[in-house]
This record gives sequence, structure tokens and C-alpha cells, in this order.
Amino acid sequence: MTEASLVSRFDAVLSDLDGVVYAGPHAIPGAVESLQRLESVGVRLGYVTNNASRTPAQVAAHLRELGAPAEDNQVVSSSQAAGDLLAGLLAPGSRVMITGSPALAHEIELVGLTPVHSAKDDPVAVVQGFNPDIGWKDLAEASYVVAAGALWVATNTDMSIPQARGIAPGNGTLVAAVASATGKQPRVAGKPEAPLFHSAARRLKSERPIVVGDRLDTDILGGNRAGFATAAVLTGVDTPESVLAARSSERPGYLLADLTDLYDPYPEIVEEGSKFRCGKATAEVQDGLIKVSGSGQDLDAWRAACAAWWAANPDAADATTPRLEWMEN
Repeated sequence: MTEASLVSRFDAVLSDLDGVVYAGPHAIPGAVESLQRLESVGVRLGYVTNNASRTPAQVAAHLRELGAPAEDNQVVSSSQAAGDLLAGLLAPGSRVMITGSPALAHEIELVGLTPVHSAKDDPVAVVQGFNPDIGWKDLAEASYVVAAGALWVATNTDMSIPQARGIAPGNGTLVAAVASATGKQPRVAGKPEAPLFHSAARRLKSERPIVVGDRLDTDILGGNRAGFATAAVLTGVDTPESVLAARSSERPGYLLADLTDLYDPYPEIVEEGSKFRCGKATAEVQDGLIKVSGSGQDLDAWRAACAAWWAANPDAADATTPRLEWMEN
């Protein structure tokens, strides 16, 4: 590693999993090697995941099977965050209905609460996390309890998850079903809330972490809310087009093709009059149109386009897709 590499600016990487390290059961090309390399350059590694269907130990075991470095305590999950949140709000031993996986139930037990699985058990709260085996009856039980006024916590509200075969519905779609049925909204324990990232940084004793993720609405928004540097990789959900269009709170500090880009120098973006230059590409905004001198296949061109559009729209409350005009160099 040289001082010019991007990763040399930080003391830890807080990495998302789905869409960054793996998609479905398979590692994303270059990801494992990039994670293995961190130790040799003196950068710590933590995994921050909204996946509540498995325990941190199970997640770490899967990562090790893929060849990635992973101790159990390097994984911080939204199910842990949900357990911590509920433990701070409920009396010890309180009954909590689990709408999710056995791993989620285990985290609830670890914080001294009592997992139950039916409205007939008189739970005082519902915790909802992703489980591919959840069906209508499970959502109905949750709805009965939520509608009756119980505390409702969701591990996360990801609307989609990347799988080997494509993009699939995430926990947010299941949460939305209960919300539609009850007219209620849950408290969210995991991303995009900041505490999950702060917890991971504390575990690593990190003062200068960079959050790396593939989703603007969870990884990047959460990292930004935590006050950390953020990098979006293009190996999962979001694309150069969606990054460009992002609302202000979801804009990453860095745009990477994949984890291998951590070891390259990050190109400087220079403002030259009305234009922004990145590498050989330039971009400028004229009457709502972004004129880009460069190729749409060149990541530097997208970086320049982002810099120009974001400078022209610094306080975007909503995602806005601009018009682009490409002018090949």
C-alpha cells in the first residue's frame, strides 16, 4: 500500500455484506482478496449487516468459508441492534414476539427478554427481521399484536436484497405488509440508523473508519448519519445513475467499482470554472443538463458528473435524475 491509496486515509473499513462481499452464496470477484489484504496494511475490518436471519457467528462462519477474514466479534448485525433497543425499553423477561428467524430469537434471549411466537402468548412487543420462510400466518400474528398497541421494532427496512439470481424482496417488504394492515410504523434498529455504525467503530477502536456499501438508502445514509466517510461500490443494488441522482443525505464521499478500488489512489476532483474534472473527464451543468466530456464506461466521468450535479444541487431532499449529454473525448 502506498500513501496515495484510498484506504491509507482510514484506520478501519466497515463493510456491508450482501452486494459488497457476496451475492447469494458466492463471493463477488476481488472482494475476498481485498479484505484479506487489509491486515497487511494495518487497517482494521468490521462487518455491518442488516441481515437478521443469521447470528453473527453464522455470518462469520460463512465469510470464513468464502475465504474472507472474519472473527465472530467482527460482525455487527441489525438483530443485535434490535435486541439492544428492546432491552433498553422493556423490563427484563418481557415477552417479545419474534417475526423472523431463530437467530433473531437468540439475540432477544441474550439481552434477557423472552421470545414468543404467537399473539396468544400476550407479548408486549414485536420484533420483525428477515426470514425467507416467513408466510402470511406469521405476518398476521404480528399484525394482531401491533394493532393492539404493542411496541414494534424492525431490524431493518431494506426493500430488496441482492441474490445470485437477481434482486429479491427484503425485510422492508414484509414490514410494509404489517404497516399496511395496521396503519402503524415500527422503530428501526439497524441501517440506516447511526448506532449500528457507532457500535462497530467502538468494537474496532476506530477513529477514522470508512463505511463501504452498495445501497445508498441504508449503507451510505447510515454512514453519513454516523459522521463517517462513505464509499458506494457498484457490485450490488445501486448504479452510477442512481448515485448521481441521490438526495443529499445519501450521497457517498467516494464512488468505487468494487472493493479492489480501495487500494488505488482516488482521483482528485478539481473545479475548473464551471467544470469539474476527474482524470481525463469533465462535467458541467447547464440549464439542468449535465454535459460530460468522457465515456459512460469510465468511472471518472461519473465521478465528475456527480461532483458537478451535486454542486449545482447541494440541498436535494429528493432523488432527482438529471439529463445527461455524453461527449466522447
